[in-house]
Amino acid sequence: MIAAAFSLVSFTRRGMLPLRAFAIGSNVFFVAYAVMDAVWPVAILHGCLLPLNIVRLVDIRRLTAEIRKAQSVSEIAPRLLPHMTRVRHAAGELLFRKGDAADSMIYVASGRLRIDGLPIELGPGDLIGEIGLFTPERKRTQTLVCETDCELYRMTDEMLFQLFHQDPSLGFYFMRLVVGRLQRDIENATVQRATDARAA
Repeated sequence: MIAAAFSLVSFTRRGMLPLRAFAIGSNVFFVAYAVMDAVWPVAILHGCLLPLNIVRLVDIRRLTAEIRKAQSVSEIAPRLLPHMTRVRHAAGELLFRKGDAADSMIYVASGRLRIDGLPIELGPGDLIGEIGLFTPERKRTQTLVCETDCELYRMTDEMLFQLFHQDPSLGFYFMRLVVGRLQRDIENATVQRATDARAA
């Protein structure tokens, strides 16, 4: 009964941290119940789910700590990171080229990246790759290279659009973000043309 209650409550939690905590409690009680009654399929199932939920809980807590350490974390990052997958890239590695298919968005946890051909450096707290997800062609608009070793978090476009459906306020945030990035690119292009004109 307690195990079922924990399981039920876990499905009512909106935050990922309490959801995992209640799921762990459910796993523990289900394992105890299954072992006492020799219901081995249930014991095996929850015995497998328990370490998975513990690992994910630890991962979420570590992500939360990284958010607090980042110097320029957007207010939206804590709502996105629990749904993202951690990846590491070495210095000099190419993340994507202009024209590649855009199927994910990236959050920078550590390291520095640069947009090829532009005087723009990206670092901890930055979200990258969101513009390509909203273009009609779904293509990358710039080439992105790792300046240093980087720890990044990646979210698929499918997961992002699911979150939009669950929380429409995310859509307004990304609309502002995309417009801001496009405005920055236009300003950089204008400066570059002026510089080229003077050099000529």
